[in-house]
Amino acid sequence: MELRARLIVEGFITGMHKSPYHGFSVEFAEHRPYNPGDELRHVDWKVYGKTDRHYVKQYEEETNLRHYVVLDTSASMRYKHSSGLSKLEYGAYLAGALHFMMVKQRDATGLIAFDEHIHTLRPPKSTPGYLRQLLSTLEHLSSEPENNQKTGAASVLNEVAERIARRSLVVIITDLFENVGEHDELLNALRHLRYRGHEVLVFHILESETERHFRFPDVPMRFVDMETGEEMALQPSQLRENYAEAVKQFSTRFRARCRESNIDFVELDTAEPYGTALLAYLNKRGRLA
Repeated sequence: MELRARLIVEGFITGMHKSPYHGFSVEFAEHRPYNPGDELRHVDWKVYGKTDRHYVKQYEEETNLRHYVVLDTSASMRYKHSSGLSKLEYGAYLAGALHFMMVKQRDATGLIAFDEHIHTLRPPKSTPGYLRQLLSTLEHLSSEPENNQKTGAASVLNEVAERIARRSLVVIITDLFENVGEHDELLNALRHLRYRGHEVLVFHILESETERHFRFPDVPMRFVDMETGEEMALQPSQLRENYAEAVKQFSTRFRARCRESNIDFVELDTAEPYGTALLAYLNKRGRLA
């Protein structure tokens, strides 16, 4: 997990072109773009020589932000079809990369993992030794045997909102496989986090080929709900168009409702690289600096 997290972050940083961090090492959080009014004595002229852009040295007291990565580990997150990784594995590697970036930014970072209830809670710290503990926990979570635990995101996030005392950036990684009737409750729980003063970033992870577009072979198939065991027999072509439209409408509505409350909502595909997620985090982090 530690190696994956490092490679994901370093590969992402290397691939950034028109980024304010272009040309930096993974210790990029020690700088920020120059803004009018900043003292010239804090400008890093060595970086200017390499990038032809002005950046200001950013000190530890400027970068201190508390983070919580909230990871859904319910049964539905163990699904994978054509992708090489399950949603849980993808989410755990993303969480590891985020923890890696956060500690490199000298930010305190913690981990909360849940299914129907919170079962893992690691408070935020910012030391390299603690980072290794977080990554070890994620490795354990992603490799646990399959279970039939349901998703209880709404109740869990309400509990998270009450338990986190200090203002934090809460990054939620989930497939949103909550009962349809509870989506309003889930949105209310996200708003609860905002009401308590927290910044919120939601990563919605799906295996897009099948879970967004329903591209299964056109033969009779039997589908089994990983959390309830409910079964349904059908031919995918009979449902594909309506299913894809329903998923699209759900995502559009959920994103719009999140935007109303200043909650960032990002769709992710387990077949795609992590750049979209890491850039969304950096954009969010940058707005809070």
